[in-house]
Amino acid sequence: MQQRTLRTFGPALRTFGPALRMFGPALLFWTVLTASAEETRIPEDKLVVLTVATKETDGFRRFLRSAKHFNYTVKVLGRGEKWSGGDYTSAPGGGQKVRLLKQAVDEMTDEHTIVLFSDSYDTVFASGPKELLKKFSLAGHKLLFSSESLLWPLRLLEDKHPHVVLGNRFLGSGAFMGFLPTVKKLVSDWTGADSDSDQLFYTKIYIDPEKRKSINITLDSKCRLFQNLLGALDDVVLKFEDSRVRARNVLYDTLPVLVHGNGPTKLQINYLGNYIPNTWTFETGCTVCGQDLLPLSSLKEPPLVLIGVFIQQPTPFVSVFFERLVKLQYPKDRLQLFIYNKEPHHERHISVFLKDHGALYQKVSSVGPDEEMDIAASRDQAIDMCRSDSACDYFFNLDIEVVLKNEDTLKILIEQNLPVVAPMITRVGRLWSNFWGALSVEGYYARSEDYVDIVQGRRQGVWNVPYVSNVYLVRGSLLRSELQDLSLYTTPGLDPDMAFCQQLRTKDVFMYVTNQQTFGRILSPENYQTSHLHNDLWQIFQNPLDWEERYIHPNYSRVLKDQMETPCPDVYWFPIFSETACDHIVEEMENFGKWSGGGSMDTRIQGGYENVPTIDIHMNQINFQREWQKFLLEYVAPVTEKMYPGYYTRAQFDLAFVVRYKPDEQPSLRPHHDASTFTINIALNHVGIDFQGGGCRFIRYDCAITSPRKGWTLLHPGRLTHYHEGLPTTAGVRYIAVSFVDP
Repeated sequence: MQQRTLRTFGPALRTFGPALRMFGPALLFWTVLTASAEETRIPEDKLVVLTVATKETDGFRRFLRSAKHFNYTVKVLGRGEKWSGGDYTSAPGGGQKVRLLKQAVDEMTDEHTIVLFSDSYDTVFASGPKELLKKFSLAGHKLLFSSESLLWPLRLLEDKHPHVVLGNRFLGSGAFMGFLPTVKKLVSDWTGADSDSDQLFYTKIYIDPEKRKSINITLDSKCRLFQNLLGALDDVVLKFEDSRVRARNVLYDTLPVLVHGNGPTKLQINYLGNYIPNTWTFETGCTVCGQDLLPLSSLKEPPLVLIGVFIQQPTPFVSVFFERLVKLQYPKDRLQLFIYNKEPHHERHISVFLKDHGALYQKVSSVGPDEEMDIAASRDQAIDMCRSDSACDYFFNLDIEVVLKNEDTLKILIEQNLPVVAPMITRVGRLWSNFWGALSVEGYYARSEDYVDIVQGRRQGVWNVPYVSNVYLVRGSLLRSELQDLSLYTTPGLDPDMAFCQQLRTKDVFMYVTNQQTFGRILSPENYQTSHLHNDLWQIFQNPLDWEERYIHPNYSRVLKDQMETPCPDVYWFPIFSETACDHIVEEMENFGKWSGGGSMDTRIQGGYENVPTIDIHMNQINFQREWQKFLLEYVAPVTEKMYPGYYTRAQFDLAFVVRYKPDEQPSLRPHHDASTFTINIALNHVGIDFQGGGCRFIRYDCAITSPRKGWTLLHPGRLTHYHEGLPTTAGVRYIAVSFVDP
């Protein structure tokens, strides 16, 4: 077989003979290099990862998780030692790392050890030791530094750097690896202060030709092993492949083993860390979301939580907010409340809530509009309350605009066991949410590549993000340690939420948002008017879902599915308004108070004459006509199209009004036709409870409905066929909402 193969390719070999002779030395060199790399493969147990971490930050814990994922052996230097290396992210510093490294390698004796030294707070592993060591062997040098496209910290040294044909030219000190004797030699001459620049120290060695040759240093210019993000943000993308996620350098087409968010690229490494190493993949989803949880069942008692409720402006559905707060599934005796209210209109809502439920909570304190405290100061005060109480385990920020539908939200957030975590909420019909996926250069909102997928639920998990707002949980111990001396919400030129998040980012505190469950949404409070008694009735345009939940009958959704009740021929009966809607409409009309006199002369209608007058108030008198037409289009029109096939209403009306029947005022209504294509007649209170008698009789069919149900409507043709009358109300007061549709 072998001879046959050679004979087959013999002519080709003779044809390309000259070319083979020309490239023979290169091919021989490659063959020897490949064979050499295979023969001298470095055992993984000879690799030791050294890093410096004087405190355990969120970034450090992420680094250790990524190392553990790939079974790296990590030795941490400087634990418990005070950091004295300066803020080397924005100014030269980091010499303390060199001192600690020198001490560590001086104690190591196995000359075959390979040392990888790496930063940890802003670094993640993307692959394992086998790939790292193979790439190091192929580099053919005893010491390999990461590379950068930007020179730091001394630009005057640019001309002294060796040129490279392709790749980054400058040394990066955030990661390097080499044989133990070489690393010892590298740091043997260190005599600097902790605050001196580690990068400048290594750079001066690298640009000295004799030292570079003596130590045998080179740079990982094409980022095969190490990827520094500073100056390379546009070059690095996520690569999803075969249930694995890598960072890919598209400029050099390489897959780095270690990714470092050096300098001002912390947010980008946080973004990449949401996926690397295999934190989230398309095939598995979130792979770490079940790790490090804190089950409440494992605790002796539930943590003590201070809930801060903040009302900054007139906001719809405030009473509903407090109803949901009471329903939050968490022991009330382990909850404290701090309520800040800047808006006088909402004082009555707070008063009702505290009167009915305040005693349930361990402690309640409040700040009202009379105290003239701004929102930043109020949030800082709430934080201080938790910070100063050693028993306060968590602070839960809850803005009044938040519609918290998930009653287990607080439990879920606590069990995440994270420093700061927010439940994702969105604004209905929009991509607006309570988190930002990225920041602009100026520190404002920018859209990350995955933002839309997260908001729309196509990617579910727990995400490290640069900004959260409206609703989030903060660990109390964090307020008493990393954040103990800060006014978190007060920064000149920034709104309180932006100031809060900036403070956390400055302290390297990670913020997370979870969209693993559905938590709720956020209201649109813009242009909310407070001139009515029940202003939420007017929210059908701005907050339609909340309006529906508040005011539409809970069984309305079954109307289009189930068989419709027909108490009389061509008369349909179905639930449409909630009890609350009925009450609010009646109370709104009584609060307005300008009931008609029931006479035929009526200047409110075209022509000024009413043939069959009632004592009523028209919807347009309380400026509710636009909202009423929207209601007809959204909730009545679909029923008419089902029950009257082929007829499509535009929900136009000349008359829509609430009628009041009283025995001593107007108890009944004489027989008549309605000036409409069809009419709706909604019962707004209870027969037998609020009034006696009443009802509607269709004379042609001799059919009466004498037990109207509150919140249910009769729908029937208006002209010609359904001649009808209002039966006498014998006691109490009866209210109905009537609309003549498509006159």
